[in-house]
Amino acid sequence: MNALSHLAKADKKLGRLIAQIGPLKRRKREFTEPYEALISAVAHQQLHGKAAMTIMGRFRALADGNMPTPEQLLALPDEALRACGFSGAKARALQDIAAHAVSGIIPSAAQAKKLSDAELIKRLTVIRGVGQWTVEMLLIFTLRRPDIFPVDDFGVREGYKILHGLDEQPKPKPFAIIGEAYAPYRSTAALYLWQAADLAKLQRSAKAK
Repeated sequence: MNALSHLAKADKKLGRLIAQIGPLKRRKREFTEPYEALISAVAHQQLHGKAAMTIMGRFRALADGNMPTPEQLLALPDEALRACGFSGAKARALQDIAAHAVSGIIPSAAQAKKLSDAELIKRLTVIRGVGQWTVEMLLIFTLRRPDIFPVDDFGVREGYKILHGLDEQPKPKPFAIIGEAYAPYRSTAALYLWQAADLAKLQRSAKAK
């Protein structure tokens, strides 16, 4: 049984959404290496996409248009990072990411293949500015892990609420239990629940016009 058949059997309402949308086209990976994905994730925290992209453009300019290596990043003075537009807290987080990459705590993509989801979450959440949600996004979108269910994500919980006609979003702990029915394809379930939230937003926008 493939992922879509399994999810449709586990949750009939999700199955109807899958039938409506069809197979999802996975977006192209922006980054393949965990170090680069974490740098980008911290840069985008609490910022609109356009502002984050501008800051990242300045940051890359410090390394001739490429993502600075961990060694290059550690050699940069705080003033250089602040000039890019990073706050003091984000500058310290970026430096901590670089330090953990140099020490080997942040694995390469090849090394990550030998580590479980739980091991990667445990290793990476010790880094300043990197929480479980950030690592889960890395696991889903960079490392393409198939069984990640980000129960703290607003969009995933909102999609489930809408799909099942609930008055409010499920709380993270009971939602994790609900999500067990989707295993071992919880990442795919999350992708469809995001779609459910996005479709509802588009419908509200259309009605408002």
